[in-house]
Amino acid sequence: MKSLRAASPLLENFVEMGIVGLPAPPLKHVRWIDEDGAERSPLTLAELGRGFTILYFFQDWCAGCHRHGFPTFVTLAEGLRNKRVGLAVIQTVFEGSEVNTFDRLRENQRRYGLRVPFGHTVADSANVDAVPTIIESYRSGGTPWFVVIAPDNRVVYDGFLLAADGIIKAFRPLGA
Repeated sequence: MKSLRAASPLLENFVEMGIVGLPAPPLKHVRWIDEDGAERSPLTLAELGRGFTILYFFQDWCAGCHRHGFPTFVTLAEGLRNKRVGLAVIQTVFEGSEVNTFDRLRENQRRYGLRVPFGHTVADSANVDAVPTIIESYRSGGTPWFVVIAPDNRVVYDGFLLAADGIIKAFRPLGA
């Protein structure tokens, strides 16, 4: 796992991780590709559906993202197929911008067989300690990072590890 706090120790004393219980912030300052890899207009949470939504934040060079995060997300995507659950993946570049590039989105989308929107967001390059807006909004602790948003637009989970089988099982009786 790549911790944002390790990348920017100044944040350690000022940022509380996660926003469970709060309304989900909009997906600002993100460049997107659609399910087929074509660049698209900005995506909104509403476009992902009216049921539950799961966001996955990653960096291409993050070993934990590929070893744990993507396999978890793939399990979710397969287990929640044909359900009313919106899914999206966002590359949150808070370091390594020369490697964690926009064109890596389609490569990862194909690599994992994910037919969901992928986004790319970077920090303001003028500020060395800056992080992407979405990281600040969701108070992400780094990557891999999962966010689960309830139908009422409240964040119900915001953290590093997510038990995919438990989520899939929990969503079955809800008809989600």
